[in-house]
Amino acid sequence: MSRKAPFTVRDLPSSERPRERLAALGTEALSQQELLACLLGRGCAGESVITVAQRLLNRFGGLERIAQAPLEELAGVRGIGLAKAAQLKAACELSRRADVAPRRLSAPLETPDAAMRLAKRYLARRRKEHFIVLLLDTRHRVMKVSEISVGSLEASLVHPRETFQEAIAASAAALILAHNHPSGDPTPSAEDLDLTRRLKEAGEILGIPVLDHLIVGGARAVSLQAAGFLGEG
Repeated sequence: MSRKAPFTVRDLPSSERPRERLAALGTEALSQQELLACLLGRGCAGESVITVAQRLLNRFGGLERIAQAPLEELAGVRGIGLAKAAQLKAACELSRRADVAPRRLSAPLETPDAAMRLAKRYLARRRKEHFIVLLLDTRHRVMKVSEISVGSLEASLVHPRETFQEAIAASAAALILAHNHPSGDPTPSAEDLDLTRRLKEAGEILGIPVLDHLIVGGARAVSLQAAGFLGEG
């Protein structure tokens, strides 16, 4: 008795295949499952890539959790493996970098809310503590976003030397500090306040003022300037 051949994407009409739909209709018309199928390329023994993509979504509950998942956990899903897991992690990282790529803003960062929106794009959903600086020109437009330190889940070590080396190299006129709390609570710690004080003093000596220190925790953020921790100026 002959065995039925496994279903693959090639069994679909061309108008229903993910890659053909993307070419004809654009990325916006595709579902998350179809977009993942385009990225994965092919399925595994006995299963189409569409089935594998849906298993991935079911396993992690959505794209955000897929982006956060460690490489090894992705690779452990049936039909993924190390090569496809690496493709997924690379695609997620490229998307993140494209989203936070330095842009010449049409208007300066004049309010804590505007700066926090930018910092959240870079720091939200990070599993480790990242410390970055927003380097500003004389009109307080963003010249560059520089990552200074990546720490453990509990702490990050930041030194004035590395922080201002980036600012001096970029000829920045001012900077805004920002880091995340992986716990999801953006309340500043005593260590955060001490670091802010030290970096503000260093900026005063170098003539590169620290305008704010933003702390991102989950979907929330705190501006130490708005909270009154940076004093005048």
